[in-house]
Amino acid sequence: MNIHVLRRASHLVAFLSASIVLTACAAMSDGMMPAKVADGAMTNTAGMTLYTFDKDTVSSGKSVCNGPCVAIWPAFGAPSEAKAAAGWSVVTRDDGSRQWAYKGKPLYLFARDAKPGDRTGDGFNNNLWHIARP
Repeated sequence: MNIHVLRRASHLVAFLSASIVLTACAAMSDGMMPAKVADGAMTNTAGMTLYTFDKDTVSSGKSVCNGPCVAIWPAFGAPSEAKAAAGWSVVTRDDGSRQWAYKGKPLYLFARDAKPGDRTGDGFNNNLWHIARP
């Protein structure tokens, strides 16, 4: 085989490989879910447990945990470019910030969870708070 043909083939393989990698990266960034699942519980990317609040109405597009509540139950914030997909939606909070919701329920962190994997908020406040599950 001619060396020029081999070089062209080599360049073509490198180009196609790079294209595949870039396409996969773009697909991941567009379709990346904001949370993951660990031991049956939904967590943020840092591994902190996510929770739902029984007083939130499913698919209302609102969170009822505002004011002092959010100091203990911080909203699972959504960036301005966040888009609904595959069970995920975004609610706008009373203060104008955005929060992730899963299957219509806004998601929260618990301020007393100290490290990834903690689940100390489950059943809190007369069983109104629950671990978010997929």
